[in-house]
Amino acid sequence: MKEKGYARVSDIASSLSVQPSSVTKMIQKLDEKQLVTYEKYRGIVLTAKGEQLGRLMKQRHKRLEEFLRILGIGEETIQNDVEGIEHHVSPATMTALTNLVLFFEQNNGCLQEFKTFSHELAEIKRLEDEQK
Repeated sequence: MKEKGYARVSDIASSLSVQPSSVTKMIQKLDEKQLVTYEKYRGIVLTAKGEQLGRLMKQRHKRLEEFLRILGIGEETIQNDVEGIEHHVSPATMTALTNLVLFFEQNNGCLQEFKTFSHELAEIKRLEDEQK
């Protein structure tokens, strides 16, 4: 969509590995909500409202990734977890997570303390597990 300025049902279906009819149904719903402009057999274009929602979704995704990185989660797990979390997180929780990420970004000393604390707890758990 970025390159051409529009998308086609067949392009979306192919990239998502779904049937074109499934894409058409969803595009029609997005059109009803005025998030895209859709005409049968023509390209699909995001409306201003659709573009704004897309930017917000990308930002939310990025913040969730940053949050999980702060927690020391591995990249593969981050991608899987974010996909699940972003569909269920409330706006209030998202705001709190964003605030925490921004706090750690502005207070690197606190972030380092947290990482040290987490590392120490992991080491204690490892030692406890060895004794079992």
